[in-house]
Amino acid sequence: MHQLIQSIRQAMNRAVLGCEAEVELLLTSLVAGGHTLIQGAPGMGKTSLAKTLAQAIDGKFKRVQFTPDLLPADILGYSLYNQRSGDFEFHPGPIFTNILLADEINRTTPRIQSALLEAMNEAQVSLDGKTHILGAPFFVIATQNHLYSSGTFPLPDSQLDRFLLSFEMQRPSPQIQAEILSLHLNDGGESTPQNPVANIADILRAQQQAAQVKIAPDLLRYIAALTDRTHHHEFFNEGISARGALALMRAAQARAWLDRRAAVYPDDIQSLLPAVFTHRLSLKHRLKNAGNSAAEQVQALLDSVPVP
Repeated sequence: MHQLIQSIRQAMNRAVLGCEAEVELLLTSLVAGGHTLIQGAPGMGKTSLAKTLAQAIDGKFKRVQFTPDLLPADILGYSLYNQRSGDFEFHPGPIFTNILLADEINRTTPRIQSALLEAMNEAQVSLDGKTHILGAPFFVIATQNHLYSSGTFPLPDSQLDRFLLSFEMQRPSPQIQAEILSLHLNDGGESTPQNPVANIADILRAQQQAAQVKIAPDLLRYIAALTDRTHHHEFFNEGISARGALALMRAAQARAWLDRRAAVYPDDIQSLLPAVFTHRLSLKHRLKNAGNSAAEQVQALLDSVPVP
């Protein structure tokens, strides 16, 4: 099982150079059974990273380009009356897939963003009084350009809380940029499709095994203490929810499993805390205006809670 995950990791690292840390976070979210928000400026490889993961898994993959004129039916599907049968027939939308790439999710209206809430939280869609269960696994990878806000609709807190973790794609070093240019020079700019190296059953087994990784009571109390500290931190508007604490625990279990360990270490929690907490926390306006960032305060939060 670990060898299949290693094959996925290698395929992603070959396709998107210089993104080893981001690849690990995306795999962590997948194995933990959560969803991922990838942020960054245009041209940083956000979409390429998501597509490469989808290509490496032999399952259903759909991509939705979010735009201001998108309708809920364009994502969820719709019911159409069939004159021959005299019944309404449900036509599923692209959300009925295993991996959904929600590209530039902040370019559509809050009404459309909220259409994903039930699906991301409960793996189901309710339409016309009927509940439609989504297939397992259901993994949403959303991208957004958070640097240029013109024409965008910020994600509401309730939507952000549905993402297990979030990370930002950084600009590659000059050396990595030169390697990228060399690759495009040789292949004419066309990316070679990846052959699947794992199937849906493999991913489900990985998720089940990761959920069984042991975590000591002291570390559960450590997660609880970190969560509670956010509710008493003078910089944050609101603290982390119970969903956020659970996300940190599941992510830590997934990271331990990916490292082939039978138990979670404190390092797993500490290394994943920024990716799990930062997008869930907002700074008070006076502190944000003073040049502070949520990421900096999350690191300060980590330093303020003793490690068991």
